[in-house]
Amino acid sequence: MSATSQPRQETASNDWITVGALAEGFAAEAFILPRLAALAGREITLHFADGTVIPHRFEQQQLHWHIASTDTAGAAEYRATSLRQDMVLVDFIKQEEGRDYSVSLVLDFSTASFTAVIGQLPEERATAVGLYQRALAGKPLTGVEVQFLHGSLDRPWTPGACPHGPTAELVGIRNRYRYSPTEVYEHIYLNEQFYTWQCLQGVEQGLCDTDRCYYYKIAADLYLFVWCEKIVPTLGLVMIDLQQHRSDGKIFGYAGGSFDQLSNFPVASYCDLLNTTVYAATE
Repeated sequence: MSATSQPRQETASNDWITVGALAEGFAAEAFILPRLAALAGREITLHFADGTVIPHRFEQQQLHWHIASTDTAGAAEYRATSLRQDMVLVDFIKQEEGRDYSVSLVLDFSTASFTAVIGQLPEERATAVGLYQRALAGKPLTGVEVQFLHGSLDRPWTPGACPHGPTAELVGIRNRYRYSPTEVYEHIYLNEQFYTWQCLQGVEQGLCDTDRCYYYKIAADLYLFVWCEKIVPTLGLVMIDLQQHRSDGKIFGYAGGSFDQLSNFPVASYCDLLNTTVYAATE
């Protein structure tokens, strides 16, 4: 650098924010879907592929469940939404043995099947371990954990009863998501394990990252997309409907920096395809 040259000025934000602050940014005039009231008064029994059977009884705002095999029961406030007929997304937070779990159920009444996504945030001590140390130890860079379970609705499980499965159909797509008049993001689906996001407009404008993700095909042009962020521990989950150009889901994380309060807020968007990259087959 010469004596007369000036340091380069940063033009983009590099300030990472908490999930609670993100929720506040998304809240104003958010394009979220209305709550679905159709489940109220119903009891739906989930028959998991591993043999577990859990009846769920839905009220107007709460759901109750009971696991006969362990004689345990619970209740939680839930949110149900629907992007397509006969497809319902149910989301709630479950407490078990002193831990909080994110539970999202994709109820597919057209095939009498479901996919359950169970997520867990890292505890405070785990977040103190740096990315380099995690990489050297052969651990995932994110401390967010997620598992996918499948089953059938109101009937015993049989192999193949749930058609939902991993897919690579989104790989190569570059999509833009408008969550509100002020919040706009871009996703680039790089491969079957990672995607890149950037905030084009909003409280995270200028921020971007590449994170671990999962793709499941639910029906034609309808996908379940889940991602786990590593900088600020975050679990994101959305249904993406490429026919209607809509997405719907939630973002889950710690509300602040003290790890004693959670934020689990709905997100929905109008989305549009920017381009698609097709990779030549390699031998």
